[in-house]
Amino acid sequence: MTIYCRGIRGATTAEANTREAIREATRDLLERLIAANDLRIEDIASVIFSTSSDLNAEFPAVAARELGWLDTALLCTHEMAVPGSLPRCVRVLIHWNTTRRADEIVHVYVRGARSLRPDRAVTETHSAGTAHDA
Repeated sequence: MTIYCRGIRGATTAEANTREAIREATRDLLERLIAANDLRIEDIASVIFSTSSDLNAEFPAVAARELGWLDTALLCTHEMAVPGSLPRCVRVLIHWNTTRRADEIVHVYVRGARSLRPDRAVTETHSAGTAHDA
């Protein structure tokens, strides 16, 4: 059985530029990604979080630490400030060691970030325990 390092993408939006809103939105996104892909912490190699430049009240990685990702390499950065880009957006790229094929990975886009990838959007009525609709 060959193990590959695959990328899992996701994005969400925070309701405000507050510590609580950024942590809540990020935690919700991570919980959805965990449920959709059956992620185990020990299989995650590293995670890159980015935020739109209007979010600076908290590091999104704090939410991952709160979920127990204590030994995982985490990095936070800002996205390019492209005119007209989605405000209050948190994006994530998880590097995951897995035997799954790339087409078996579930990428999750929720809240305002559904517009970024409508083909991977999740409806708001679903809980973190369900996969995306697309």
